[in-house]
Amino acid sequence: MLVRGLRGLRHLGLNLTGLVSGLYVVLIAAALQFGPGPQARWSLAGIALLAGLAWLGSLRRARAIAELATSRIASAAQGYVELMGRASSDKDQQIYSPLGGIACIWYRYKLFSKDNAKREWRQIDSGVSSSTFDISDPSGVCTVDPDHAEVVGPEVRTTYPGNEKLVEELLFGGSTIYVLGDFSTLGGSSSALSVREDVSALLSLWKQDRTGLHARFDLDRSGTVDLQEWELARQLATRTVEREHREIRQQPGVHVLRAPQDGRLFLISALSPEALRKHFLRWSLFHFSMGLAATAGWFYLV
Repeated sequence: MLVRGLRGLRHLGLNLTGLVSGLYVVLIAAALQFGPGPQARWSLAGIALLAGLAWLGSLRRARAIAELATSRIASAAQGYVELMGRASSDKDQQIYSPLGGIACIWYRYKLFSKDNAKREWRQIDSGVSSSTFDISDPSGVCTVDPDHAEVVGPEVRTTYPGNEKLVEELLFGGSTIYVLGDFSTLGGSSSALSVREDVSALLSLWKQDRTGLHARFDLDRSGTVDLQEWELARQLATRTVEREHREIRQQPGVHVLRAPQDGRLFLISALSPEALRKHFLRWSLFHFSMGLAATAGWFYLV
């Protein structure tokens, strides 16, 4: 349930770093507003708990990046892998941010309206793209499905159309993209094929054309296909299916990377693995400091 909830937040255009930072601000403001007392202690306890969870989450991300070596697309193992490649700049794969109209391969946006009475910005709209895009390295091409991904380090553009503020996070074609997720190859040598099932299906198809069936396999022209003649038909069907399977497996497969079904991290970033690992280590230090400060404040009030 928790994994599905977090994926839902990402799908709605919320990133976890921004969400945690916002909760820090709310809890700190609550503690200051309540002043010394039980309410302030509860707020500080909430900050300490949130900081502990965020600290562990950042360390988990940094560790996952450090433990996996970058794979080449053509030789990547099926399963959880780390890839780096150049995003396709083909016009067919370009999408446009809905409000800014900027050509990109992925976007996330938030639209705010100015509340003059409170002198603050109020969010009125948000969204995130779900279109797939290709990345490539010298060995091959992989299609990335960004649904439920945690996207880190996109380019951020802020504009002020009219009395509104538009914040857009963007990934662009032609840029180097890092991905960490579940890798699979569809078709080609990894195709799941069953000779038995396909032979049965082919024989059933031949049976539907009785005239053609008798013309091909009623060798003695007796008007029926006896057991010996039917065995010849089965052998021919088997050879036909085996030949088709060989042709299918000789074709290149389609590599796809998507969110792991077991809830493991699914990251997409414009940062290099080293820069991404340092990014999460810095956030882990920040969360650890927040937790220490909140814990110290709780003991001081007690």
